[in-house]
Amino acid sequence: MTTLTSYIGCAGWSLSSAVAASFPGAGSHLERYAAVFDAVEINSSFYRPHQPKTYERWAASTPAHFRFAVKLPKTITHEAGLVGVDDALARFAGEAGALGDKLGCILVQLPPKLALDPGPARALFAALHRRFDCLLACEARHASWFGDSATQLLRDAGVTRVLADPVVAYTGPFVPTAPMAYVRLHGSPRIYYSAYEPQRLADVHAWLAQQAPGSWCIFDNTASGAAVPDALALRAMFG
Repeated sequence: MTTLTSYIGCAGWSLSSAVAASFPGAGSHLERYAAVFDAVEINSSFYRPHQPKTYERWAASTPAHFRFAVKLPKTITHEAGLVGVDDALARFAGEAGALGDKLGCILVQLPPKLALDPGPARALFAALHRRFDCLLACEARHASWFGDSATQLLRDAGVTRVLADPVVAYTGPFVPTAPMAYVRLHGSPRIYYSAYEPQRLADVHAWLAQQAPGSWCIFDNTASGAAVPDALALRAMFG
């Protein structure tokens, strides 16, 4: 078996009764989740703000090695389109920054309608680097974000391009932009619902084992409860 050097987890820490046996013991769902996994992706920050004390409580509920990825609010990415967002970024930094050293990644998910505009993109990534000392990952969904110029922009900005499944907006081989990978498995063929077949998970394991230490793999096929079993199965392949 290969050694696990990546963060494997789910989008959220909800634990259904179907997986309860894999998370024994007392405590909140997050505490039980964090006793098994070493990472989680917070998607709720995309839809609404959380108070700093909430992030502090989450950080205090997890072991020292545990890390959170936090999705940038949609007010920045989808509503403002990355333009004129300094105040919103400052608010978000004051909130998510309360995770302290438990903050492992800021995830920037962009809408399908948002084409690459180099000026605002560079400004956003630079502002995020000034406020956060962690991995920055970008999941773009417009074809213009996958050309050579976008690849160079992400590399220059120190941002890792998200490898997503199913693929949106581009064809051909995946072109990474940073040593550490960030993989988001949304479920395929039915997005957010489908579980992954064992061979597909074996392929993910083989690929992830070749990535730089500190890479991430997040299961977002949560709608039918498939994320936790899939993440457990992938972790088991690493021993």
